[in-house]
Amino acid sequence: MIKRLIVICIAIISSSVFAQQGTASPYSFYGIGSLKFKGTVENRSMGGISVYLDSIHLNLRNPASYVGKNIDAYPYDGESRPVKFAVAGTSSNVTLKGDSGEAEGNSSTFDYIALSVPIGKFGLGFGLMPYTSVGYKLDDINDNDDIVNRFRGEGGVNRVFAGFGYQISNKFSAGVDVNYNFGNIQNSAIEFAYTQDGELVELQTREDSRSDLSGLNLNFGLAYKTKISDKLELSATATFAPQSKLKSDNRRSISTVEVLDLTTDSEIVLNTIEIDLESQNLEKTDLTLPSRWSIGTGLGKPQSWFVGAEYTFQNTSDFSNPFYTNDVSSFENASQISLGGFFIPDYDAFTGYFKRVVYRAGINFANTGLVVKNESIKEFGISFGLGLPVGQRSRDPFSNLNLGLEIGKRGTTNNNLIQENFINFNVSLSLNSRWFRQKKYN
Repeated sequence: MIKRLIVICIAIISSSVFAQQGTASPYSFYGIGSLKFKGTVENRSMGGISVYLDSIHLNLRNPASYVGKNIDAYPYDGESRPVKFAVAGTSSNVTLKGDSGEAEGNSSTFDYIALSVPIGKFGLGFGLMPYTSVGYKLDDINDNDDIVNRFRGEGGVNRVFAGFGYQISNKFSAGVDVNYNFGNIQNSAIEFAYTQDGELVELQTREDSRSDLSGLNLNFGLAYKTKISDKLELSATATFAPQSKLKSDNRRSISTVEVLDLTTDSEIVLNTIEIDLESQNLEKTDLTLPSRWSIGTGLGKPQSWFVGAEYTFQNTSDFSNPFYTNDVSSFENASQISLGGFFIPDYDAFTGYFKRVVYRAGINFANTGLVVKNESIKEFGISFGLGLPVGQRSRDPFSNLNLGLEIGKRGTTNNNLIQENFINFNVSLSLNSRWFRQKKYN
């Protein structure tokens, strides 16, 4: 059963990756694209909190989680912790609302594939996930309903990570992730010319730019968990990612194009001239990735319920990209407040499947750090989720299929900007397997 679910889940995610852009947000025009959520479907379904750490779910936001904590429940008998594997994807629908009307966009994306292996007091984690995504189609229309500028973009930055965790004591653990970021961003722009009679000029000029990005950054994590009574457990976490750099190899060209159809982006390139970026010191540039830190705390009854809160701050005002500049946007420091938790009616129930289901919910408020036309772009979302047990209960009680739903909005219609109303459907498969079980009998 589980093997079939793995094949189905990977097939769905793979088709999504190659079928569409990872985003349909016009705000991915700025910076290096829209930041993707670095976390599991379980985290997203609880408003984005990552303060809850256990031994059966991956936590991609805090490398201290790779150590985990011994499980006393059957079938592990308190001897060892399971190896954790997870894979996930998201399907999004967004309604773009502006002063001139509304439009809809859809995207499907791969979210992550990751593995965590605990070994004694140590833990290792590996994985792949998108870091940013670019996918926009913007038209600037004048009072005569003529398109005067057209902007198109695609691409994004992906992240391969390897992490290490260490259990300092029964209550305290620490860890670090090493992330290698790579990818490319492609942008094109046309400023349309018209005759005195308002007819579109036959030949137009298009500017195309491409940046190939790569670089390393680190993420440090701490986790603390202790019993404050016979039934209640207190958790606290902290993470810090220092400022880092991305290397950018850039190209830019100017093409003469014949526009066949304004509504379908149908164009014929007649000739192309490469721009000398070396003389402008723009052929190779550095992008500054801002530092980021978070703190969180939560309270719960093990295997029953949990509620937590988390605050994240990112020094986005330090972001810089000398290759792409414009006069309408800037960056300020970003922040997010997340609240969420889960409830399990009876995780050890022998009858009643839905008694073992994990019910999750959360809410978050964020300032993205992007400022467009002097308007801070903010985001709000609520989320819900289910953790559905899969496989045979006697052999594999901890593997589950996770479903999540996010509803929210981003941006504003002030100053002729765009407000995004989005609905995200998330799905992941979280598997646990015991690799290092010692034989009790010969």
